[in-house]
Amino acid sequence: MGEIDQDRRAYEASVRSGDTCGSCAHDVALVRDGDIEAARKVAAAVMHVATLAPERLVEVYDGLAEGWRGVAPSAPAVTGAPGPSVEIPGGFFDGLWSMVDDPNLGKDPAEITVRTAQLAFTLPEEFFSRVAAFAHRYPGVTEASSKGLPPRFTLEALEDCPPESLGGHLRSLVVDQGFDLEVLDRDALGLKDLESPLDYLNTRILQCHDVWHEVAGYETTGLHEIAISGFQMAQFGHHYSSMFLAMTFTTTAFLAPVEGMGLLLDTVLEAYVHGRETPPLLGVVWEDIWDRSLDEIRDTVGCSTYDSPYDPALLELIRNG
Repeated sequence: MGEIDQDRRAYEASVRSGDTCGSCAHDVALVRDGDIEAARKVAAAVMHVATLAPERLVEVYDGLAEGWRGVAPSAPAVTGAPGPSVEIPGGFFDGLWSMVDDPNLGKDPAEITVRTAQLAFTLPEEFFSRVAAFAHRYPGVTEASSKGLPPRFTLEALEDCPPESLGGHLRSLVVDQGFDLEVLDRDALGLKDLESPLDYLNTRILQCHDVWHEVAGYETTGLHEIAISGFQMAQFGHHYSSMFLAMTFTTTAFLAPVEGMGLLLDTVLEAYVHGRETPPLLGVVWEDIWDRSLDEIRDTVGCSTYDSPYDPALLELIRNG
């Protein structure tokens, strides 16, 4: 077995055992010194959360934030007992490594979305039942999801909104920049058939993803799409964001552990803390405040803007030379 295979098998064993979760605050501090093994331990911890232990998400990411930033998020703990144990399917890591080894994957955001979702869907149903059960531990989830699936946003409702209002900004994204009112089609994905509250949570985030971009100050660039995944995950344990970030951390830990891991940790953990310290946005009835300015809405819902550690267009600048 070659060195690369040995490193990957060791990572897989740590993902399955979760043995690096308890040391993640210590391990992430070592990443600053260019410790490649520590970078892979951090990646294994977040992948363990994404595939086997959704109940440990806040514990692990709070630990990473404290170890990396020197201070834990100022927010209540989100804890709960684990559900029935599950196993990672045999083909899961084959799918993961095929993504890690694909040099073209980062060029098409839509492809990353599809392949990450496909990777997540290989996990057993029992795992998603645990994700669903634990979601109720996050502030605001039970209250928001009890109202049923949200109606679709409409362009008609945005037509008369002032240009600088939230509705005006959203309408500009759709009409002028070609965005969709919902990132993906909720019906085509069968979201209404998911176990509660995942049916509500996944539908709501599809329609509110770009709204949260505007309100929380995340730009529509590659780096800020990574960042907003941390924000969404912190708000309600969004599983797709957890899986996407675990895949991104793993790719970085194996392909660019020295030059890339610091950038990724700065970006994700700043956004994660932002999400943890922002009041729940799930239950905000945006339709009632389309015509208000972003500053007014931010004051009302208690949401500051993301303090980006880097130029939002950094990844695009790197790719374009």
